[in-house]
Amino acid sequence: MASTVSGATDLGPAAERVVDEGVTRKVALAALVGTALEWYDFFLFTTAAALVFNAQYFVSQDPFIAAMGSFATLAVGFVARPIGGFIFGALGDKVGRKKILMVTIVGIGVVTGLIGLLPNYLTIGLAAPILLVALRIVQGLAVGGEWSGAVIIAVENAPVAKRARYAALPQIGSPIGTILSSGGFFGMLYLVGQTNFEAWGWRIPFVAAIPLLAVSLWIRSKLSESPEFEALMESGETEHAPIRGVLKNSWRQILVGMCSALLGIGGFYLITSFVVFYGTKVLKLPTELLLLGSLLAATFEIFALIWAGRMGEKFGASKVILWGGVASALVAVPVFLAIDTRNPVLVVLGMIIGVAVLSIPYAVSGTALTALFNTRVRYTGVAITSNTAGVISGFVPLVATALVAANGNSFWPGAAILLVVSILTALSGLFLPGLSIKEKGMKH
Repeated sequence: MASTVSGATDLGPAAERVVDEGVTRKVALAALVGTALEWYDFFLFTTAAALVFNAQYFVSQDPFIAAMGSFATLAVGFVARPIGGFIFGALGDKVGRKKILMVTIVGIGVVTGLIGLLPNYLTIGLAAPILLVALRIVQGLAVGGEWSGAVIIAVENAPVAKRARYAALPQIGSPIGTILSSGGFFGMLYLVGQTNFEAWGWRIPFVAAIPLLAVSLWIRSKLSESPEFEALMESGETEHAPIRGVLKNSWRQILVGMCSALLGIGGFYLITSFVVFYGTKVLKLPTELLLLGSLLAATFEIFALIWAGRMGEKFGASKVILWGGVASALVAVPVFLAIDTRNPVLVVLGMIIGVAVLSIPYAVSGTALTALFNTRVRYTGVAITSNTAGVISGFVPLVATALVAANGNSFWPGAAILLVVSILTALSGLFLPGLSIKEKGMKH
């Protein structure tokens, strides 16, 4: 059956079902655990790209050239994400959300473990960066279907009026992943010292992804399939060509949804991965300080996500996205000014404020994106939208690094990028309500 037209009422099973919030909470928590592992693995790569990959796999006398190679590998994973979104999104709309989530989490965890075992450039030469890129591509493909599926299964198991609350829970996987990854690197740096950390200590957090994967698989196996999708399967109304349906009928939703997700993804990588590089290589700040800043920023982000999720439930996701984008635009320059002072307290404070504010629209992006597409094509639509935003976001550290190098190591390119991204996300909040599916009890 063809997809419904944008903005029409989704007269599907969602309107008729009775929700058991006990099941809703279990599903949301299981989705949270899976996304925490997903972002742990993904953020390990982003932090390692700033700290060690430039020396381990991209050997160059010029630190900026080595960093560009490292961040280019980071960006490759984001390029692979929309391809994974197309593949796993379509499968998720055909065979079910739970099955695909089991596949994607395995792909992410196994690849991360293999990266930790990968020999460096001095050991196997050019094969090292080639294999690193290949693993990054596979990881990107798996991530392309992971976040969207986790958010969707949480939303489709939740009461319509409380979707913003439960959709914010998988988002908490992002700061938890940051805490685990930055904490892993910080702990190893503290235990083995800078020299041993750069030689082999950085590998330990990557290899640790394997036992974490086993735990995540066990928890995710307890997930309940989406009742909305089960109803579609029983009635034989699943979409046979979800990709075609989304691209033909919902291209406006994709464009606006991309902008709404841009700040939470691209802005985050700017304040974490790029700032770690800029702080260590340009400002000559201690690595431990930047990792501590990332840890504390992620800790405060958890509270920001919970609060913003409740605000989305109360006032609607689009309003939270609008004003969250405005707030981020206002702090863009002050955040980078604080970091540029080299004062340890101001550097950490700048990172905390930057991440906390950009997390406001991120908290409700799952609610906003799932509301743009009806049940039949929701997995495909959300996966394409979020991962296309991810492609742009993946190049943010690379572009920022290039602009900083071209402008005498000035901080202003980072601030300018954050400002532009914040404005785009704020503007998307104005268009989201008119493009969303209308459901009783849903505040847009």
